[in-house]
Amino acid sequence: MADLPVSPLGLRAPAAPGYIRTGASRAAAGLGPGVALLYLSLMVALPVAALTSTAASSQFLTALTAPQTGAALALTVAEAVATAVIDAVTGVALAWVLVRDDFPGKRLVNALIDLPFALPTIVAGLVLLTLYGPGSPVQLNIAQTRAGILLALLFVTLPFVVRAVQPVLLAVDREAEEAAASLGAGPLTTFRRIVLPAILPATLSGAGLAFARALGEFGSVVLISGNLPFKTMMASVLIAGQVESGDTAGAAAVSVTLLAFALVVIAIVTGAARRLARRHG
Repeated sequence: MADLPVSPLGLRAPAAPGYIRTGASRAAAGLGPGVALLYLSLMVALPVAALTSTAASSQFLTALTAPQTGAALALTVAEAVATAVIDAVTGVALAWVLVRDDFPGKRLVNALIDLPFALPTIVAGLVLLTLYGPGSPVQLNIAQTRAGILLALLFVTLPFVVRAVQPVLLAVDREAEEAAASLGAGPLTTFRRIVLPAILPATLSGAGLAFARALGEFGSVVLISGNLPFKTMMASVLIAGQVESGDTAGAAAVSVTLLAFALVVIAIVTGAARRLARRHG
């Protein structure tokens, strides 16, 4: 350890607090990540490990290759992909309106974007069934159809892309857009060349989260889907039925498959978003 500075009278100057507590500061700095990892292990890692262990101890391939399971997984993935694609387009459009336009009731519309987060999903399913089911007040019955499932998934995933794109749009350099317009670029060209590269990473991230949420959604689809095997039965509803019938191993196998789908897609989307962000930056 280096000597402390000495005054002209031969007395050593008092050490700064940080100089004395270097070891304690390092311990405190390491405590935060340790607590975070412990919490994540208890809340996420251990449950996932237990689920994977249960699935591995069962006849995994047998459970997944059952015709009803395959149909449910195919429908779930297809609906989740459609949800993510539609959310990417409509989410950017909604974020654009909320950031770039001023209109009466804008604050109310902005607050309504977060309603799917606050509303219990089973309530959302009941509302959609009442509005678009038998006896629909708007004369549109899409209950027990794939269109009804898609509508329910779009409702619960609405905020993801909007809230991901909004802050990026706020930070986009308006001077670059004005310069492009002054050089003769039209609105579409300006959006494609200047705005879209800036918001694309956030759009991909939001769409990836929407896809993952749609894969495991239960409450909003269980009522409106009708749960018809090979037609409108989602994987989450199939898992609930397997648990109720005592087939815990089969439910674990389907759950692990959905988890793997979600992790792979999120990893791919996150990697692509980071590369785009570095390229744009």
